[in-house]
Amino acid sequence: MKHLGFQCAVVASASLMAGALWAANNASQQDTSAAAGVATDAPEAAVGTAHAAVPQPVSASPETLHAVAAFAGVKPENVQTTPVPGIFEVLRGSDILYMTRDGQYAFTGDLYQVPTRANLTEVHRRELRRKLIDAVPESRMVVFSPPQPKYTVTVFTDVDCGYCRALHRQIAEYNRLGVRVRYVFYPRTGPDTESWHKAEQVWCSADRKAALTRAKLGEPLDAPVCANTPVAQEYELGKAIGLEGTPGIVAANGAMVGGYLAPDALVEQLKELKP
Repeated sequence: MKHLGFQCAVVASASLMAGALWAANNASQQDTSAAAGVATDAPEAAVGTAHAAVPQPVSASPETLHAVAAFAGVKPENVQTTPVPGIFEVLRGSDILYMTRDGQYAFTGDLYQVPTRANLTEVHRRELRRKLIDAVPESRMVVFSPPQPKYTVTVFTDVDCGYCRALHRQIAEYNRLGVRVRYVFYPRTGPDTESWHKAEQVWCSADRKAALTRAKLGEPLDAPVCANTPVAQEYELGKAIGLEGTPGIVAANGAMVGGYLAPDALVEQLKELKP
């Protein structure tokens, strides 16, 4: 488990295999789908798979789960079964991988249910993100909300990030369209840097919303750094969910919407995600 140099090749092969299997399984439906204007390019195009029923994992004894956990070097609670007999899902930090019961083989990549095109790995990723973010009380966030929000997103932000600033310049428009924005801090440069200290100053300001707006406009803040800021915890949260850049927008159901999106585009994405 120390060397997974084959990861990229396995991921590529898994994606190609999923595409081939899906195409074969749906060959008789493609002409009809194309005529109706339905996209049928690749399984990744339907990560959410609308709201198809997720297949139930097969059962396994606690002893088996403990054995797989020992092979993987993780706690038993980080191992669960999958709908595929003999294949177990292993959570290592923010990474999900799959392992055989005997611990002899492991692979990374997304596990699809071919008939429905459901991405079972992404279903679990969303659940993990949602739980981690829901554990953060809103009192530890900077929230911009309309009176009656239709959608809620959590945005990992860096005061000095250009696209983060572009997003915030349109915060009134996001709110007007019914989007409630909950900011958490993710200074990309890491601890004890200028962006990190700016985030701490925003939090330590009497009016955090006004301070965040000023900071994103490049204006200096005069608030001293105070104790017990959430910056370090939220930075670690970003790493835990596998954040790769800012702004990182996460929907209420845990779906990673992506980076900067204009207000109208973000609302369209959220409409597709909402049941």
